Amino acid sequence: MSAFKAYKACVPIAWSPNLYITLVRGIPGTRRLHRRTLEALRLGKCNRTVMRWNTPTVRGMIQQVKRLVVVETEEMYKARKQKEEAHRALRPPLVISHQPASSATGSV
Repeated sequence: MSAFKAYKACVPIAWSPNLYITLVRGIPGTRRLHRRTLEALRLGKCNRTVMRWNTPTVRGMIQQVKRLVVVETEEMYKARKQKEEAHRALRPPLVISHQPASSATGSV
């Protein structure tokens, strides 16, 4: 459930013009009606995200499969993507010298 809590909306979804829907649970073992709903939302694989307009129809589909998906607003989606990019950013390599320190060998 940590993935669900990480994506949980802080603002009401009704205020956002676009919704970003991510499938966080697998499709096998779900009801046929839920599979058809995910197919209509174009969510075929786990951890895939789609953008849909915030309409009553889409909100009803989300309500039907709410235990399988996570809904984000546009601001939340962009903030999450920015955080992931910063995490993946190139860092300078860590250089480790395996030579003994010169001050330690001179005292013996």
